Amino acid sequence: MDHLWSPWRYQYVSAAESPQGCIFCEKAAAKDDRANYILHRAAHNYVILNLFPYTCGHLMVVPYEHVATPEDLREETLTEMMRLVRESVRHLRTAYRPAGLNVGMNIGRTAGAGVADHVHMHVLPRWDGDANFMTAIGETRVLPEDLPTTYEKLTRAFAGT
Repeated sequence: MDHLWSPWRYQYVSAAESPQGCIFCEKAAAKDDRANYILHRAAHNYVILNLFPYTCGHLMVVPYEHVATPEDLREETLTEMMRLVRESVRHLRTAYRPAGLNVGMNIGRTAGAGVADHVHMHVLPRWDGDANFMTAIGETRVLPEDLPTTYEKLTRAFAGT
């Protein structure tokens, strides 16, 4: 029998209860960007790695403003969010050379939002075959890079812009 180890997932699957506060507000208020995988801070939004990524390089653009839907965002926040999405796409293309990218929001729990009360935009690189049998049948994702390595790669990219 073969084993596929993913020890970083234990923290997620073993959590007895959901956090009480907003994870995005807590991350934004924290002082240690490295420990929280915050790649870049702008005036109205920040860019953070997804702790439970679908693919290597899966990041999110998150407003500091705690609102549930994009229509509730201030104009300058929404404009900056889209600029950061564009910048993120550019950095992901350079760092990972993906075949494509997914960019999008899940608005509301029914639509798949894990954090439904704080809107955020996902940006993730995609490759042919990345949703192979492991994901489809084995319900397992294989990520060839750990989060600290991804963090180092992408913080350097954002620092160079």
